[in-house]
Order: sequence, then C-alpha cells, then structure tokens
Amino acid sequence: MSRSSGNRIGAPSMAISMPAEAPHGLGLSRGRRQVIFAFLMLSMFMATLDNQVVATALPSIVGDLGGMEQFGWVAASYLLAQSTVMPIYGKLGDLFGRKYVMMAAVAIFIAGSLACALAPTMPLLIAARALQGLGGGGIMVSIFAINSDLFEPRERARYQSFSSLVLVASGSLGPTIGGVLTSTFGWRSIFLINVPVAAAALLGLHLLLPYLRPARQPRIDWAGALTLAAAIAAIVLLADGAQLFGALISWPSLGLVAIAVLALIAWVRIERRAPEPIIPLTLFRDPVFPLMLLVALTSGGIAIGMVNFHALFLQTTTGLSPAHAGLFFIAITGGIATGSITAGRYISRSGDYRSFLLAGLTLCTVMLVLLSRMGPETPRAVIAAVLLLQGIGIGMGQQAPILGAQASAPRGDVGAATGAVTLMRMAGAALAISAYGAILSGRLAAPALQGLDTPHRYAAAFTAIYLTAACIAVVGLVAAIVLRPTRLAAAKSTSGG
Repeated sequence: MSRSSGNRIGAPSMAISMPAEAPHGLGLSRGRRQVIFAFLMLSMFMATLDNQVVATALPSIVGDLGGMEQFGWVAASYLLAQSTVMPIYGKLGDLFGRKYVMMAAVAIFIAGSLACALAPTMPLLIAARALQGLGGGGIMVSIFAINSDLFEPRERARYQSFSSLVLVASGSLGPTIGGVLTSTFGWRSIFLINVPVAAAALLGLHLLLPYLRPARQPRIDWAGALTLAAAIAAIVLLADGAQLFGALISWPSLGLVAIAVLALIAWVRIERRAPEPIIPLTLFRDPVFPLMLLVALTSGGIAIGMVNFHALFLQTTTGLSPAHAGLFFIAITGGIATGSITAGRYISRSGDYRSFLLAGLTLCTVMLVLLSRMGPETPRAVIAAVLLLQGIGIGMGQQAPILGAQASAPRGDVGAATGAVTLMRMAGAALAISAYGAILSGRLAAPALQGLDTPHRYAAAFTAIYLTAACIAVVGLVAAIVLRPTRLAAAKSTSGG
C-alpha cells in the first residue's frame, strides 16, 4: 500500500490501509471538514424528518386526495424504495466516488419532494414518495461512507455521535413541524420545505467536498443489484403485510416469502462470480462483519422499531394525552443523545467500541424487562427514569455496527459495508414493527383479557411486546459477546488541523 499519487488522497481514511504518505481527512483542514460534516447532517435531518412529518399530515392528505384504503402505501412506498437502494448506493460510491453519488441522491430527493407536493391523486403521491425514498436511501448510506473518508476511525466515532443528535432532533421535532406546516400552509408545504433545505446541502457539498474517483474500473453488477432489490422489496412488504394485505398470514404474504428466498439464493450465486459484487461475499470472511450485521438488525428492532409503541404504551396504560406522552420522549431522546456523545468521546480516545456495545445492549435488555412489568399503577416518574436509561443504552451502542463494519472492510469496499449495515438496521426496524403490531393485535383479542379494563388490557399486551423486544436485545448482546475485542486504529497523521 505504499503507492500513491496526488489524486489518490481521497481514498477512505481507514488508518489500517491508507497509503502512508497520504494525509487523512482528504487532505482538508479540520474547519473545512467540519463544514462539510454540517452539510451532511443537514441532509440527514431532512431525510429522517420526512417520515415523521408525513405521519402527522396523513389525515389531511387523505381528506384532500381520498384513497383511505391506500394511505398505508404513503409510508410503505418510501420505506420500500429507501431500503431497496441502500446497498446499491454504497457500492456505487465505492466504484465512482462518493461526492456525485451523494449529490445525485440529494437531487433525486428534491425531485421526489416536488413530485409529492404537486401530486393530484393518491396513486401519484405514492409513486412520488417512492421516488423520494430512492433519494433518501442514498443520502443515509452516503453520509456514513463519506464520514469514513473525512475522519480517521477514532475521530469518526466522535463525529458520528452527533448524528444521534440529528436523529433525535428529527424524531422529536417532526410531529410538531408537520402539524404546524399542515395547519398553516396545507399538507403540500411539508414536501416543499425540503426543496430549499436540500438545495443548500447540494450547493455546499458541490463547493466543498472534493471529487476523488477510485482507481478501479467501474463494473456495475446489474444482476446482483436486481436480485438483491427483489429480495429486500419482498421482505419489507412482508413486514408490512398485516396493513397492506389485511393479514400477516395470507396468500400474498406467502408469495413474498417465496420471492425473497428465491431471490436471495440467486443473489448469492451471482455474487460469487461477479467481478464487482454489490455486497462482496469476501466481507463475511472477517467474523466482525456478520456479527455487526446481526447487531444492526437487533438495534433497529429495539431502537427505531419501538418508538411508536412507546408512545402508544404511554397513552393507553397511563392515560396520558398525546401532548403529555410526547414529553416523556424527552427522556428517551435525551438518553440517546447522552449515551451516544459519551460513547463517541470515549471511543475517539481509546478505540474500544465493543465495551460500549456490551454495556448498551445489557442496559437495553434490563430496561425492556422492567418496562414489561409496568402498568397503570406504575408511578410516571419511574417510567420516565426507565425510558431515560433505555435511551442511554441505545445511544451507547448506536455507532458500533457502522464503525465495526467499516473497520473490518477493505478500503475499496467501505461503501458496500456501510450500505449493508444501514440496510440491516432498517430491516430490523421494519420486521420488529410488524412483529410488535401482530403481538398487540393478538393479545388485545385474547379471551383471557376481555374482562379487564382498557388500561390493564393494554398493559398485558405490552408485557408481551416489551419481553419480545428484550429477547431481540439479547440476540444482539450475544453477538457482541462473541465479537473479539477490537480497537479502532489511532490516527497516523494530525495534518489538516
């Protein structure tokens, strides 16, 4: 790895494989890297805020466009498109360089936002949401891949902890922003507001982020991309089967299972022979990578997948109004921010992400078990304290899957590894939401609970949900225990400070 030239300084800044004479951070000053990072966070805020805002505006959208029977597809089409393209964007960044891949994703998101704002019918809005998702998926993957270029592994841990603040902010402010925009300017404004924000991010990235094309012959694995996309689409639709098809177990759902299995088998066979596979199977030779995928899957289930169910638990079992229940999310989001920033600072100094992953998953497991024991009589202060601690646990382990996968991947495959981890987190959330919803419906309909009042019926149902989430956390914890002790490489250069 001793060869280098002036146009190769933009190779991903993995300390273990970067050419020794190339400065880390693309050779940019710290101030410029921080400004680029700010534009990346602006893009992330926009992409993650969108679903929260749309959820608030759905009643107004249905009232204007009709199509009540189709409203579930407004969210599902975005999630489906976003998930399908995540690994593809990661690979495209490895092949063509990340700058223009990221900019293309932002441009597609702008086009999708405009199409949503102008949609005259529900089917066209659903199609426009899918276009938005094609951009949103690329934004999420490209951000973390570009971070691997901008920052050495330990430094990256500190900066990526701030992404948790962005996720917290979008989750907390989304419903409020959506409600204010919808009531003041109409539901179309929630999509139009994306345009100036995305345009600012696009301009900033164009002016400040260097274009560094990898020195490899781009060969797109179309067959692998299509089969993987088919498998992902089938799994995402299957996870939402109860809402989309009326029942989780149905003929369409069984058909999706068959499609997913056949597509995955075909994908593995194709990837074994492809010169530039979408997700190189060689990544699985390092045991860290598959373990990080498993951790990402479980973290999506206990973090993203639990958000709406926490809100429902608070309102149905404690009698809190939606506004007061929202205040309890300050505990969760504050905990996530605290845990993530604390972990990021420690990891940046020591390089040890495994310890925080173990501590975070252990804390999540214990808090989920405690939540399963709570009901209408539980003091609200106790519930708030437990939610705070669960948020801290989520934040402590949030960065580990991406950091670990990027550290285990060869420099040329960092984008593919990042796309795979991001996809697994989204898949974990989708599958967990489906499982939690099925448990809730089944428990509420159980004859043994019919004699209870509404708060106690919901409390009994949430006992099963929280115990299921705790089991998911245990799976991630076991994967973290099996993970070999690893320390991220320290920076070899402090240039550009």
